[in-house]
Amino acid sequence: MISPFDSEGRLIRDICIEAMLRRDEAYDGVFFVCVRTTKIYCRPVCRVRMPRPENVRFVPSAAAAEHDGYRPCLRCRPESAPWSAAWLGTEAVVRRGLTIIHTEYRAGLSSHDLAHRLGIGPRHLSRLFRHYVGATPHKIIATCRLQQAKRLITDTDHPFCRIAFECGFGSVRRFNDSIRNTYGRTPSALRQSTRNQRGVSHAYRRAVL
Repeated sequence: MISPFDSEGRLIRDICIEAMLRRDEAYDGVFFVCVRTTKIYCRPVCRVRMPRPENVRFVPSAAAAEHDGYRPCLRCRPESAPWSAAWLGTEAVVRRGLTIIHTEYRAGLSSHDLAHRLGIGPRHLSRLFRHYVGATPHKIIATCRLQQAKRLITDTDHPFCRIAFECGFGSVRRFNDSIRNTYGRTPSALRQSTRNQRGVSHAYRRAVL
């Protein structure tokens, strides 16, 4: 796989476009595709209708896409993408910070807590994360919570109050608002929509077989 990043850690557009057009699985989780016309972001392997290259931009993380106002695709499910390791080999503090976030985001972790544990100031930490990951620690923590909540909503029958607290939202109201703002529908509507889609898919497979 050719690295899609230049020597300064910026995404190389031509390589990203080629990977998107091939739906190359090697780049799944390495970068995400933001479609300007729909304000949706996808994995590069997404099977929806291919957007025009001039209508897309590329970001290194799901958090960066959501920071810029894009919503996750309900078809390719960005929360299911492999955890991006595009930041490896850069700043050790970012590497450590991402590890802490991905293992402890449920425990009420905050940007200030993270900065304190890494031994640097919150502003400097935010600058590092913006440079290497494309989003602030706060946004990455929030995205981790949302992605885990999305998985539990669509893949389990857990009550929403349980999901809210398991994912570290602090309150059911905050959980409901976050899901609605990100996915454009309530948790119950999101769960029902996913089940309806799976029912249609199963029915189609049975008919074909």
